Amino acid sequence: MSKKGTYRPNVAMIILSENYPEEKEVFIAQRNDLTDIWQFPQGGIDNGEEVQEALFREMEEEIGTDAAEIIAEYPEWISYDFPEKIAKKMKPYKGQTQRYFLMKFKKNAKINLATKHPEFINYKFVNVAGLLGHTAHFKKSVYETVINYFKKEGLL
Repeated sequence: MSKKGTYRPNVAMIILSENYPEEKEVFIAQRNDLTDIWQFPQGGIDNGEEVQEALFREMEEEIGTDAAEIIAEYPEWISYDFPEKIAKKMKPYKGQTQRYFLMKFKKNAKINLATKHPEFINYKFVNVAGLLGHTAHFKKSVYETVINYFKKEGLL
């Protein structure tokens, strides 16, 4: 899913509850600036930063914990374009190119959305089957592609 243009390198995480694999509940969070949008935690990769280093840094910055383990990684970069309203704020980027990780919260992980620069106002765990009904329209095809990959791998 490579696209031409300037895309911001990014990590994204599909985090399962500590009850995985018995229950396949996925963490999603409600944005504080676009309250009708629920999404997976994600964030930019800094210059010189390793992908997994960015993954755990972003997790800590966005949801106040890095108490999770990696289960699997989507095998390629996947990109999407920002809607026009968001693209204006994100110049020079026209979208993001992401590395997706399937993760599991460690037992007793403490989620804290009151981080230094809060991005989310709420969170919940949703069943994989109903996940796409909660997510942003412009990310749906990426989410669907990644979720279907992990399903085919027998992980979801």
